[in-house]
Amino acid sequence: MAAPPSSHVDHRKKWDREEYEKLALERLRAEKANDADDKQVPVEREMLKARDYKVDLDSKLNKSIVISKTTAAADCGGYYCNVCDCVVKDSINFLDHINGKKHQRNMGMSMKVERSTLSQVQQRFEANKKKMDEKKKQYDFDQRMQELKEEEEKMKAYKKEKKKRKRKAAEDIDADLEDSDVAAMMGFGGFGGSKKR
Repeated sequence: MAAPPSSHVDHRKKWDREEYEKLALERLRAEKANDADDKQVPVEREMLKARDYKVDLDSKLNKSIVISKTTAAADCGGYYCNVCDCVVKDSINFLDHINGKKHQRNMGMSMKVERSTLSQVQQRFEANKKKMDEKKKQYDFDQRMQELKEEEEKMKAYKKEKKKRKRKAAEDIDADLEDSDVAAMMGFGGFGGSKKR
């Protein structure tokens, strides 16, 4: 017997490729249009610069604080960064945090440093040289005289102490000699200074 002609019955769903290609193209056009409209302007951040304030690392040193569940994060143990709203437990990590990328970004700075020119470096050297010259001039004559007087007084006190020690040593030797003379007169060598075994 011959098999009846098979009518190919496929239960799988057929996709209309042309329709989905049109939808994909429309979606891509819409995304491009949105990207052009929502094009984010890159944030301009300042160049990295030196701090103009002193980092307070030792104000809470050796102090006790009572901490409860309702205590604010800034008052809990450790170092609180109000820019990033976080608590760091020790000073080294706190310094790493405030010098780090996340903290600097929150401060509105990039991690790029402005390059110095040759003239700027020369000006900085001149300024530092002037500061050193001013410090030398500020070291005045009266202060030097005061230091010399103090040094002289220390030397006098040292010499006086040395004389006292010599005199005391001489007196001890004389006392020992007198003791040995008395012991020799009485007929024995000393006053029990050696142990008998």
